[in-house]
Amino acid sequence: MLITSIPQYVQGITNAKIDLTDTDNEILYTAPSGADFNASIVNSILVSNDSGSADTVTVTLVSGSDTFSLFKLEEVGAVSTKELLLKDLVLQSGEIIKVQAATGARLHVVASIQEITKQRITTSAISGI
Repeated sequence: MLITSIPQYVQGITNAKIDLTDTDNEILYTAPSGADFNASIVNSILVSNDSGSADTVTVTLVSGSDTFSLFKLEEVGAVSTKELLLKDLVLQSGEIIKVQAATGARLHVVASIQEITKQRITTSAISGI
């Protein structure tokens, strides 16, 4: 997703992953902050349940002092994987995605993310190429 009136460049493609071993509200991903970064695009949030019982996960977005519910007690069936996002989720610089399991030691969460910068970041040229 690019906005043609604002130069944007993909700085990196990464993933964020966490094993929810307890019921604490855990940070899955924090969008980079700084003068060069203007957004991150979350393309996918997969939740895998490796237990024999269904469970639920809650996903929130923290922006400054505000917290927004994205998925509240979203059910993930026993021994299954669920994709939470139907469309890309855009995060502004410094925003945080948190995840919380209803029961510990059942769920794993993996998010696929593109980090966008305002300017092209170049690397030194490799000789012979």
